[in-house]
Amino acid sequence: MIALLEATGLAKAYRGVHAVADVSFTVAAGTITGLIGPNGSGKSTTIDCISGFQRLDAGRVRLAGADITGLSPQRIARAGLVRTFQTVRVYDEFDLLDNLLVVAAPFHGVGWHDALLRTPRYRRAREAAAARARELLDLVGLTRLMTAPASILSYGQKKLLALAAALMSRPRLVVLDEPVAGVNPTRINEVADILRRARAGGASFLIVEHNVDFITALCDHVIVFDQGRKLTEGPPETVHSDPRVLDAYLGIDEDSAAAMPEAS
Repeated sequence: MIALLEATGLAKAYRGVHAVADVSFTVAAGTITGLIGPNGSGKSTTIDCISGFQRLDAGRVRLAGADITGLSPQRIARAGLVRTFQTVRVYDEFDLLDNLLVVAAPFHGVGWHDALLRTPRYRRAREAAAARARELLDLVGLTRLMTAPASILSYGQKKLLALAAALMSRPRLVVLDEPVAGVNPTRINEVADILRRARAGGASFLIVEHNVDFITALCDHVIVFDQGRKLTEGPPETVHSDPRVLDAYLGIDEDSAAAMPEAS
């Protein structure tokens, strides 16, 4: 498969403590890749660095062959890497459709003067953005609430709206930070189905998540971090049964691992 994201030799330290040390990995185009590891293993720091929210001390990041190392979050988003956050970010006072149109504004290529004068270019861009927003609200199952304020949504529904917002610009890669944390089991299955359908539509994902069952059932490839380094990676069924992963991430030794059921 073609490498969409290439991270090479990533390093980040805080006051001499290495949060990430010489980490390299790739994310293939058209896949859902999981990034797991115990608390403090460097997952969040890594995605903060590749998305521009923190500066790397060393290493390079390439997206679709272009070097995006050190760019601002806005420029990285324009290059095609968009992310969500553990804390849900939506505009409670706006309805769902307007939430997505606000996100689309930086990407549809019209200037402030077009918006001010409501030029034909602006109207065409807004119509295209509205069509995309409706398509995504349908994907995440929120069409019936399109004109409702986001403030009425449940926590899980707000996460779905944030996912739709991340997809608005048709990014090359979407990085999801804990997409099912705090979400009820029924909604977790719904999120997995939405991500599969989005991938079938051409989207690629890198997912940081603590829910191992969710990652194992959903992802094509899984990367495991421990203590700021890449411990292992591979197909989910292989990673799931790796004694090093069970010991580092789940605190289970090799003998206990042998008694565990296999991943479905």
